[in-house]
This record gives sequence, structure tokens and C-alpha cells, in this order.
Amino acid sequence: MAFGADADAGGDGMAEAGDASVEYATGALLLWPEQRDLPDESSRNTDSVASAMKLKELSDALSKRDLPNRIEGDSDTLIRSVNTLTDASEGEISFLSNPKYATQLERTRASAVILHPDVLLPPGLAAIRCGSPYSAMATAIILIHGYRKHPQWGLDPRSEIAHTARIGPNANIGPFVAIGQGVSIGANATIYPGCYIGDNASIGDDVIFYPNVAIYDDSLIGDRVTLHAGTVVGEDGLGYAPVDEKWLKIPQIGRVVIEDDVELGAGCTLDRATLGETRIGCGSKFSDQVVIGHGTKVGSNCMFVAQVGVAGSVTVGNRVTLGGQVGVAGHLSIGDSTVVNAKSGVWSSIDAEQTYLGIPAMDAKRFRRQAVVARRLPDMHKRLRQLEAEMAELSERLDENSGNGD
Repeated sequence: MAFGADADAGGDGMAEAGDASVEYATGALLLWPEQRDLPDESSRNTDSVASAMKLKELSDALSKRDLPNRIEGDSDTLIRSVNTLTDASEGEISFLSNPKYATQLERTRASAVILHPDVLLPPGLAAIRCGSPYSAMATAIILIHGYRKHPQWGLDPRSEIAHTARIGPNANIGPFVAIGQGVSIGANATIYPGCYIGDNASIGDDVIFYPNVAIYDDSLIGDRVTLHAGTVVGEDGLGYAPVDEKWLKIPQIGRVVIEDDVELGAGCTLDRATLGETRIGCGSKFSDQVVIGHGTKVGSNCMFVAQVGVAGSVTVGNRVTLGGQVGVAGHLSIGDSTVVNAKSGVWSSIDAEQTYLGIPAMDAKRFRRQAVVARRLPDMHKRLRQLEAEMAELSERLDENSGNGD
């Protein structure tokens, strides 16, 4: 479901109610004849198998991926896994990206490390020197470990799929999944047990929904979207009107749109709009327990860390980073490429390409200056009291001198 193109996630190859290949049992339970027996549990191994390689092979692979590097030490060192400097052992490679961890190089038991060309290497430790150690480490994990391998269910007969739902080819749908009327799901979908997809939701290709994800009705989800366990998309927002000293619920008739290549962590919630859309832009990534209020628009390639809360009707630009536990008040805007540091409170609109910190959020440099002054306040208060005492004593002396006629 490429956004900007035809948003219909249907297309050729989808199974519909009238297809001869589909049989139906009680209710809406969909049974594929070739998968009527329960899957063999032995086929559900999800472990990733690491691919061992020599250091020179890893170096060559990094170079082919636009990560130029050079080897220092034994190029035939065998690498079976990637690990941290503190936890690594023989046969594992680690990395150093942040200089504050440089002292761990002396103690690491890793067979090799990935580090910057300027970092001093302890004797006997092999290395791949690269200008971007963090990117090289990420690529090494992909090359050696790969991505998570999902259980293979096909279409589990314990799932419930409405007769009007359209399911794309190569579907991998686990037990106790419920898919409503008029749902459209693209090719290569992996949907873990316990997920719910409400009526008329439209879902693109290559999606991954982990256990107990809930997609409310009419939601629109793009291609290559990953939703982690317990995430809820399209629940009612906080829409109430005060009437006669009570709260009157406003029907939430909007929807949620999640564009392509978005990944949401566990336990996130995206309120459906009262009117119109709540939208998450392509390529944006959320950590766990992020809350997005109704009618909010989040731009592309944003990064929201855990427990961020964004109220309703907020416009967030592209490439915005919100640190952990940032709170954003409603009906404001955040400019492109802005960074708001952890635990900050955004109470008014903020400009693009700035870094903010504090409650209320302010320019980070200004906040740090204020923080320095705040740390000095106890001493400043003590000095002020001393000065007040000295002034009082001086005033008494002046009064005494005035009374003596001097």
C-alpha cells in the first residue's frame, strides 16, 4: 500500500468469500482445506541462527554496503556473534561508538571490535576500523544474526476471518486472530495470535502484527508496518462535550492512518480522530507506550522514545525526535528536525531545527544556563542573608550616629 498511489490494499491474489479454495465452518471460521490439521509445533522455531564468518569476510561485506573500513590484527579471526564490550566472549565481535566506554576495551573478552580509526586499540585485540562504528555494528548484526524468524502458521484454522475479508497471498495468520467484515490485507502478512482487526480496516503488504494488537474499524495501515504486542490503533479519543455539568460523549467518526515503514513499540495507543484523520508519517518509529491523541499528525521519519504523550490536534513535523516521557499539549505545532529532550513539557508551539529541554520546554542552551544558576541558589541565598544582616547592622549604626548629632 504505497501512500500517494492507489491506497486500496486489495489487488490480485486475494482470497474472497466466493473463492472455491475456501470452505467455511461454524460462524465466520475460515478453514483452508490443505491446512485443516493443526500445524506441527516443531515447525514453529523462532530462533535466529547466527552465520559465522571470518573478520575479513565481514570487512568485505561492510565495504560493499558503503561502509569503508580496514582491518587491524588477524583477518582470519572467526566471528560467530555480536555482543557488548562487557558481555562479549571469544568468537564474538563488539563495537565502540561512544568514547565514554573506551575504558571497557581493556577488559573486553571479545575476539574483535568495531571502532573509529582514531581510537587506541589494546594489544592482541583484532579490529575493524570504520568511520561510522555504530552503522557498521548494525550491519554486522544483520549479516551475522539476521532478523527475527517468525512462526509459520499459514492460515491457522483457529482464527476467525469474516467471509467478506480479503486476504493476500502468503498470509501467515496465527491462532485466535479475529478479522472483521470488509477487511483488506495485502501480501505476506504475519499476524500473531490474539490480534483483532476491525471491520473495513485496510492493511498493506509485508506487515507484522505481534500478539494482541488491536486495529479498530476503518483504520488504514500501509506497507511494511510493524506493530508490537498490545498496541491499539483507532480507539476512541478523549472526545467529550460539557453539557449540564456532565460529559457528553462525541462520536469519534474519523480514522487512523499509518503510512509505510512505520514501527510502533509495545503498548502504544493511537486515538482515532473525532473528524478527519490521526496520521503517522512514513518511516516514523515509536518505542513502547507512546500515546497519540486524536487528530494529531506526525510527520515522516520521526523518533518517539518510550512514554511520550502527544495530546490531540498537534502537528509534528518531519524528523522530529521526542525523548522519553516528553509531554506535548494539544493544538500546537512542532517544527521539522526538532529535538525535545527527555521529560520535557511542550506547552506552546516550537520552532524547527532546535533542541529543547525542560518544563516548560525552552532552548536547551538557555535551560542549561538556568540549571547552573539553580544549583548555585542555596549558596546565593545564604550570601544574601549575610548581606541583609550586614546591611541591617550598618543601618543601626547610621541611626545611632544620626541620634548623637554626628
